[in-house]
Amino acid sequence: MRLRNAVLSLGLVVWAPAAALADDPDLIFRKTTVWKFLSPDHKLGTYAIDDPDVEGVACYFTVPEKGGWVGWLGLSEELSNASLSCRQVGPIKFKRKLSQGDEAFSQRRSLIFKRMQIVRGCDAKRNVLVYLVYTDKMIEGSPENSTSSVPISPWGEATPPMKCADWISD
Repeated sequence: MRLRNAVLSLGLVVWAPAAALADDPDLIFRKTTVWKFLSPDHKLGTYAIDDPDVEGVACYFTVPEKGGWVGWLGLSEELSNASLSCRQVGPIKFKRKLSQGDEAFSQRRSLIFKRMQIVRGCDAKRNVLVYLVYTDKMIEGSPENSTSSVPISPWGEATPPMKCADWISD
């Protein structure tokens, strides 16, 4: 009994500060994929984020979430799978100069070693923002990834749309 309480306390102490540090994405919905008896189910969670540096772009991503007691405590290593879809949701405005491959969002997928990242770049020839989601590990990365693109279009304005090449450089 003492060991169980110690493990639960340690899990809460380690997990709580980390959860507070992350800028949480908006949960759209979750769907159960594996039912678990007397513990949380395995699920797919679909989330939304607004690009923090490019106003008018939102990205939606879906990731697997482990259930069970270890998953509930935040001690499990999540799978590297992720899907991504980004869209223009308003007039595009760059808040600052950016570099190719700059991070738009990051989230831990395990207690210490794994992190999911969404990075952005610019296809200057086509004036398209390109987003990539992937998971890395401290020692070995993952080939699991997904890409989405956002053509920069006028949004109810008489002026031409911004050029990503003016704001994102190599």
